[in-house]
Amino acid sequence: MSQMFDLSGRTALVTGGGRGLGKAMAHALAGAGARVAIAGRNAEERESAVAEITALGGEAIALAADLLEPQGPERLVDEADTALGGLDILIHAAGHQIRKPLVELAAEEWDQIAAIHSRAAFLLARETVLRLRARNAPGRIIFIGSLNSHIGIANVGAYASAKSGLAGLARVLSAENAAHAITVNTIIPGYFHTALTSDLFADPERHAWVMSRIPMKRLGRPEDLGGAAVFLASSASDYVTGAEIRVDGGWLAT
Repeated sequence: MSQMFDLSGRTALVTGGGRGLGKAMAHALAGAGARVAIAGRNAEERESAVAEITALGGEAIALAADLLEPQGPERLVDEADTALGGLDILIHAAGHQIRKPLVELAAEEWDQIAAIHSRAAFLLARETVLRLRARNAPGRIIFIGSLNSHIGIANVGAYASAKSGLAGLARVLSAENAAHAITVNTIIPGYFHTALTSDLFADPERHAWVMSRIPMKRLGRPEDLGGAAVFLASSASDYVTGAEIRVDGGWLAT
């Protein structure tokens, strides 16, 4: 591996790291040499992800996390920072989706989506930045954004709003922390077959529409995000901040 992409000696916290896109990125970071803390609410999933990484020779630990709890994000960063002996990289991949028209969406459902995708992102990033600055250490914050922050798709209004806010949060964080060598970037996945999209692809008509819009003519595979994650976590991206990397098979280019 090129030294530019080597994460040996670095530590990372991946929320939602027990499954789907988060799990794939946790694998990629561990494969590049990072010690990874995999956080999630499902104990079986996070322990299984840790076992897979360690079986491949990587280093990983599992941390219980409920980012919907008021103090959940702060507590998670504190636990990861302590367990890893200092946190260098944060990837916020945990997510939740509710598909229904906005006129049918309850305020409580809106708040739940905002809490995981927007509020938790802010608190996770704030706590990570405070620790990095206290150590006078460079760092990486990587958010997982969405196509929905660029286009309007029916029935995902709360999610689209939260992800659009996340894009603004990333830009402001990047501006405020660039002088501290802390970069903040966003990965924009296209359509991937994960737990969040299983209900979508259960609809043959909707599935066909999605496929018709992807120039590469296939859904994304979780491992397709690994390269972008390692790039943004490594010294190869030292001069990259406030950026969005699209991993969408060309969706937004058409």
